[in-house]
Amino acid sequence: MIRVANAPCSWGALEFEAAEPPAPAAQVLDEMAAAGYAGTELGDWGFLPTVAPELAAAVARRNLALIAAFVPIALARPEALDEGIARAVRTARLLADAAGADALIVLADDNASVPNRTARAGRIRAEDGLAPAEWDGYAQRAERIAAGVRAAAGLRTVFHHHCAGYVETPAEIDALLSRTDPALLGLCLDTGHLTFAGGDPLAMLAQYGDRIWHVHFKDCEPALALQSRAEGWDYHTAIRRGIFCELGRGTVPFDRVLDNLCARQYAGWIVVEQDVLPGLGTPAASATRNRAFLRRLGV
Repeated sequence: MIRVANAPCSWGALEFEAAEPPAPAAQVLDEMAAAGYAGTELGDWGFLPTVAPELAAAVARRNLALIAAFVPIALARPEALDEGIARAVRTARLLADAAGADALIVLADDNASVPNRTARAGRIRAEDGLAPAEWDGYAQRAERIAAGVRAAAGLRTVFHHHCAGYVETPAEIDALLSRTDPALLGLCLDTGHLTFAGGDPLAMLAQYGDRIWHVHFKDCEPALALQSRAEGWDYHTAIRRGIFCELGRGTVPFDRVLDNLCARQYAGWIVVEQDVLPGLGTPAASATRNRAFLRRLGV
């Protein structure tokens, strides 16, 4: 059975610095539960409690499940590995203690930290990416983190492709997955990031369905995507302008994605993510509309 969660980023708790502080954690959890979601991701370290009994109690009070945690690490930099492993293991142990062995680590690049990648999000060229030898090291570091998480906490790790990171386009997803052990590192399919990057969620499901262990539902507004490419917006500008719109208002074919997931007997979580920054609307209202949209699709 597919279950539907949300994440603190939908209330402005983003992995990069936002213009204003996000809503308080208690408010986010209350509004998430009221909107009809069954689970949440952890959000940035320290947004929710980092003591396992307190964290478990905070989500249990709202009848929410704690399902995953996003961990960004600069995998293109060898010197970032040791600190990255330590941070991923710390997060995994918290998840395992608070939520159990079914939770996931959602590993990602340190998105929006490399100027060229941030400037060219949504229109990446081959020359903006890594060389083959750099990909080899990148993939090895991702595997070492996944292995460290499994050894220390017994949790699985999925990789989140993401605009403004080194794994954005379908070709870059291929470059990583072709170099990594499918039993060790899965894929978090993000429908909005893939669409903005020029990819197709249905094609990704067809190619890597067995490695998709976690799914983020995010939409992409087509007129803004075209404008972003035409005017050369950077990633932050695209986010502020609302590139990731409410579900059903963009081009992602969610009905067909859901049909595909069901046909594959996907039994994981769908996490709704809509990066709602100040001035883009009311997060609770958007979360409620997004949940209603998915109910109309049968989940």
